[in-house]
Amino acid sequence: MALQVIGSGFGRTGTKSLKAALERLGFGPCHHMHEIIADPGQVAHWRTVATGGTVDWSIVFAGYRAQVDWPGAHVWRETARAFPHARIVHTLRPEDVWWASFERTIATLMQRRADLDLPPHMRDMLEAWDIMVGQGIFGGNLSDRDAAIKAYHAHTKAVRQSLPPERLLLFDVAEGWAPLCDFLGVDAPDEPFPHHNLRADFWEALGGEPG
Repeated sequence: MALQVIGSGFGRTGTKSLKAALERLGFGPCHHMHEIIADPGQVAHWRTVATGGTVDWSIVFAGYRAQVDWPGAHVWRETARAFPHARIVHTLRPEDVWWASFERTIATLMQRRADLDLPPHMRDMLEAWDIMVGQGIFGGNLSDRDAAIKAYHAHTKAVRQSLPPERLLLFDVAEGWAPLCDFLGVDAPDEPFPHHNLRADFWEALGGEPG
């Protein structure tokens, strides 16, 4: 099974909602960080990527029709080449909304991870994420709002400049089914677009928000 949809958007841009939407539309299972939380065996792939090693993307994403969220979003260039028929959905939110969510979830998690009671595989995954994204994208400073937003926009610019427009959808999940279904060539369900992964959802998957 090859990926049919690749999500290149940063975490906290509606990726959990997009995952649910894609699975509802028949593009599931969809890979997300939650799959790694549930499956410790996946971490080894990302440790290899973080340390500059080579992986077989068909093995990394074996059994999945779609991928969204970090860490997969970090390797969108590689997966776009590995799965040349896949379409890329780049999730976006207004920069201030994204930063407010990112700061209170991922940034806090990374800054407080040494104090949290996390399973060993999640500690390993967070270390790999820190190398790939924390250091590689954000320069090791997850508390600098202006620098983070600059990285956010630079990422979107790189995606737009690297992919042909017919292969790419810039998508805000607040737009609902229509643009996503039109892009993927499927009918829109007669039901509300899913909205998941509020701040409480994020921390629930990790055992609770630190006090």
